[in-house]
Amino acid sequence: MHKHVEWDTPGTQSVQSHYAKDPNDYGEPHPGSIVSGRYRGANVRVRVEAYRDATSIGEVVALIDGNSGERLKQLGDLSLGDVVRLPDDRRAFESGIVDDSDND
Repeated sequence: MHKHVEWDTPGTQSVQSHYAKDPNDYGEPHPGSIVSGRYRGANVRVRVEAYRDATSIGEVVALIDGNSGERLKQLGDLSLGDVVRLPDDRRAFESGIVDDSDND
């Protein structure tokens, strides 16, 4: 059974929107693929076990704080190892880590 997740809206980092411009470059995820989504501002990596109806189903293999890059074991109700469903419209490119040290 999978855990229900309220994924963040990917906005300008939407994988689906990006590939809508050139669908020839888009390949559907397959077992073993790593896809990303956003949850509470963090980057979440999911290892795909199955892909059905434009949704990846798989295990959470990384939770990464979007600001610091810190790897987390848990964020809210989501933990490493949870099996989740990540719809294509919620997939997101991972956000870059902001380094404020250059601004000092």
